Amino acid sequence: MRIACGFDHAGVALREPIEAALREAGHEVVDAGTYDDYPYAAVAVAKALADGAERAVLVCGSGAGVAVAASKLPGIRAATVHDTYTAHQGVEHDDLNVLCLGSRVVGPELANEIVLVYAAASRSSAERHARRLAQVALIERDGFDALPMPPP
Repeated sequence: MRIACGFDHAGVALREPIEAALREAGHEVVDAGTYDDYPYAAVAVAKALADGAERAVLVCGSGAGVAVAASKLPGIRAATVHDTYTAHQGVEHDDLNVLCLGSRVVGPELANEIVLVYAAASRSSAERHARRLAQVALIERDGFDALPMPPP
């Protein structure tokens, strides 16, 4: 699998271990660069996805900044993930295509485990997941008017 990796100034601490773990697992790493400001890293991995990378990993200090920035881009489904359950469940149920990590939250060994579980996960074909992803696509396209809201 082609996996783009991007980092900001704080995330660079996990760059070598994550990229090495992905390569050792047989994945092709697309270097999206390291930037002082996390929005640039988010745009760089989104462009790599548009150019054919299948998934991406973004790392900043908390994982939150890169997730917020990446989620503003069309077609990106990013989430901050700091455990292996969310890493695979995010792909299986939510078709997560950008995994965001915080280098100040997880160390290199846990980061490697999370990234490898994410890379190995497959999207579920269950109807309920497809229905929800279609709803997310409508929200991305139409914003607040995308879904008629059911009563609470």
